[in-house]
Amino acid sequence: MTGDHYFTAEPATAARPREVEFSVAGRDYTLASASGVFSADRLDPGTAVLLRKAELPGADATGPLLDVGCGFGPITCVLATCAPSATVWAVDVNERARGLTAANAARVGAAERVRVAAPDGVPADVSFAQIWSNPPIHIGKAELHGLLLRWLPRLAPDGVAWLVVARHLGGDSLHRWLVEQGWQVERHASQKGYRVLRVTR
Repeated sequence: MTGDHYFTAEPATAARPREVEFSVAGRDYTLASASGVFSADRLDPGTAVLLRKAELPGADATGPLLDVGCGFGPITCVLATCAPSATVWAVDVNERARGLTAANAARVGAAERVRVAAPDGVPADVSFAQIWSNPPIHIGKAELHGLLLRWLPRLAPDGVAWLVVARHLGGDSLHRWLVEQGWQVERHASQKGYRVLRVTR
């Protein structure tokens, strides 16, 4: 593998800071971003569909919630804003992404409720009421399956996971694979070529 990817642990490219603006559920966000992280210049279209079509947690949600592959933190910040009593775990292999997510959690006033961690930094005894992810399809099918097999079993018994996958990148085959693994999977929504999957036990 040559050059940096958004799943590179320590990007070597210059950070080149910038800001990304977007709106979700009637609230405007302006978050810090930088080169070397996923969708550094804009809210990724799949993430936008996920946040528009999935059922965001309500104000009474207490979590804990999990954002897998948090990037610079748009999903984390939306979850923390929608659920002001919930703890949100934000996980990414990319060190720069984790730093940006922590900074952006502070921007939205949620620094004390957001736990930013590398994958191995999440305590084994934490289970999650909700898991959210725009999973990193480009790491390859075997690695993607391994990632989901690592995190989905951390769902609480009555928990729900929300995933978004582009149809042309295997959204329907991923749906079938999840069912084969014993999960209950509903195609909750489709928009702009993306599938929003609702996954439960």
